[in-house]
Amino acid sequence: MKKQDLNTPPWCPFCGQDVGRPQPPTQRKLGEFNVGACQCGAIYTCDATGHNIGAAMVEALVYACNDDWDLAWALNADEDYLTGRIEGYDEITHQVLEQKHLDGRYVRGVLYFVRLHQAIDEIARQVKAKKGTAEAAGATAPPDDLPPLEPERDPKRQRRKASKQEVRQLAEAEAIDQLVDLAFDDRKTLWYLQRLLYTPDEAMRWRIAHVIGLACARLATRQPGAVSDLLHRLFEAGVDSAATHWGLVETIGEIIAGRPDLYGPFTRHLLRHLGDPATMHQTIWALGTIAGKRPEVIRALPFYQLFTLLEAPAALTRALAVRLLGNIQAKEARPQLALLQNDQALVSFYEHGRAVTTTVAALADRALAAMSS
Repeated sequence: MKKQDLNTPPWCPFCGQDVGRPQPPTQRKLGEFNVGACQCGAIYTCDATGHNIGAAMVEALVYACNDDWDLAWALNADEDYLTGRIEGYDEITHQVLEQKHLDGRYVRGVLYFVRLHQAIDEIARQVKAKKGTAEAAGATAPPDDLPPLEPERDPKRQRRKASKQEVRQLAEAEAIDQLVDLAFDDRKTLWYLQRLLYTPDEAMRWRIAHVIGLACARLATRQPGAVSDLLHRLFEAGVDSAATHWGLVETIGEIIAGRPDLYGPFTRHLLRHLGDPATMHQTIWALGTIAGKRPEVIRALPFYQLFTLLEAPAALTRALAVRLLGNIQAKEARPQLALLQNDQALVSFYEHGRAVTTTVAALADRALAAMSS
C-alpha cells in the first residue's frame, strides 16, 4: 500500500472525534488563522505553513477564552488548559497525510488545539455573558475528583524502555506510580497494558481494566493524546465481530470515568455495544461507572431507553441497570425501582477491580435513598 493511501480525516487529540474544516471566524480580530471547534469543547486553529505555531497557539487560546485577552494571558499551560497538535494537515483536502507530499505539493500544515479545563471554561463563559474581569477567575473551584497535574518529568532524564514482563509485574502489583512513570518514558507501556486484557481469567481482566483507568487518568494530565489513542484502539478492537471483547468495554469505562472532563464525548460510542449479548453487561456497568463520576455525561445520552432493562429476565441486567440509574439519580424511574425493593436475587459484579456480591433489592434501596437525599 502506498503511503499516500493512508490519509485520514483530522481528529481531536483530546476526545478522538473527527473535526471539521477550520473556517474564517465570523469577526476576524487577529487576522491570520482559520478556526474550528470540536464537540468536546476544544478550539483549534490551522497554520497552513507550519511556521507560525506560536501565533496559532495564542489565537486558539484567545478564541477559547471568548476573546478575553486578560483571561488568556492569566492562564498557565497544563494547569488551566491542555494543548495538542496534529501535523501533516492539508488544508486543501482536509486530510492528515502520512506522506507530506501530495499532487506535487509539500504539505506543512498544523492544527493546533487548546482545551480549557472545566473550571476555566466556565469562567470564560461567565466573562462572555457578564462582561466580567479576570477577578472572576477565583470564583469557580476545579472539580475535586480529578487527579492533580503530574509533575513535569526532566526532559534530560534517561528514558526507560518498557518490557512486556515488567508491565505485567507492575500491573499485577497495582503499582500505579511506577506504571505512570514508565508510560511517560515509553508509550508502549499502554500497548502492553492493553495486551494484558487478553486473558481467560475474568477477575484479572477487571483488575487490569481498573489499573489502566487509574494510570491513564494521571497520564492524561500531561499527555491526553496518548490516552485518546488508546481509547481509539480499544474501540477499534471491539468493532471486530469475530474478536473476543475481553476487557475492552470495561477498560473504556474505567478510562472515561477517570477523566470524564476530557473523554466524556467517547461515552456515546459505548451505546453500540448494548445490543450485543457478549458485551451488554459490561456496557451497562461502564455507563454506570461513568455516571458515578459525571451523571450529566449519561444524561446527555438517550438514557430513557435504559429503563426497560429494569424488567430484564436476568438478575445481573436488572442490578446493573439499577446501579446506573441510581448514579444519575433518575427520579423518573422511581416507580420501577420501588418494585425492585423486594427483588432478593443475588448478583456479583466488580467495583474498583474487586468483586462485590449484593442483591437487586439492596441496590434499589441505595438508589432510592440517593434520590431522596
